[in-house]
Amino acid sequence: MNKFRVKIILSEHVVNLKIPLLKSLGWNITRHKIKRTIQNPKWEGITRYGQPTAMSLVDAKHFLRVIYREEDGIIFVITIHMARRGTYESTK
Repeated sequence: MNKFRVKIILSEHVVNLKIPLLKSLGWNITRHKIKRTIQNPKWEGITRYGQPTAMSLVDAKHFLRVIYREEDGIIFVITIHMARRGTYESTK
């Protein structure tokens, strides 16, 4: 699937809770940053529940982790969170 041409929809959870929460903690995570993370991730993975994840660096010690699902050619963003380097990706 070409992630640059697919429709990406953010859940209400992401838009109404996670983005404002991260902003209140000093992280300026935009809709654009979330979509770019899916389209061009630094790392990709799978959650323990089988959901795909995309990750991109935010600074030298932290990255944005986006959990999503694909259905009928549409990507639905389930949730996002910040993580420290080394938590979900290999830093080697």
